[in-house]
Amino acid sequence: MPISVLLQGFIYRIRSRKFGPADRNPGEFLANTPQARKRIRQNSKRNERNSSNRSKLRTLVKKTRASIEAGNEEDARANFREATAYLDRQATRGLIHKNKAARTKSRLSQAIKNLAA
Repeated sequence: MPISVLLQGFIYRIRSRKFGPADRNPGEFLANTPQARKRIRQNSKRNERNSSNRSKLRTLVKKTRASIEAGNEEDARANFREATAYLDRQATRGLIHKNKAARTKSRLSQAIKNLAA
């Protein structure tokens, strides 16, 4: 049997294994050890969770900015309280840096103070 036919069969067997995430592209690097397979699963879960949390964080900050731009001080303060709590929680968990959380809170707070003045 020619070597190319043997090689094609070997490549087919490797690609048909289910080692990586379900959405992986054929031909991507496959994990060969149990630890690497577990890492792929963990990273996939963490990526989904972090994406969701980051999206919620951005949404809360945008809602606060929108209420500030609309000139609605009560809504701005309520949204600011919610956004502040969530910013601190995500900074503690390592989603964002603590200085970024502090900077964002400071800017929103200053904007609300300017709104009241």
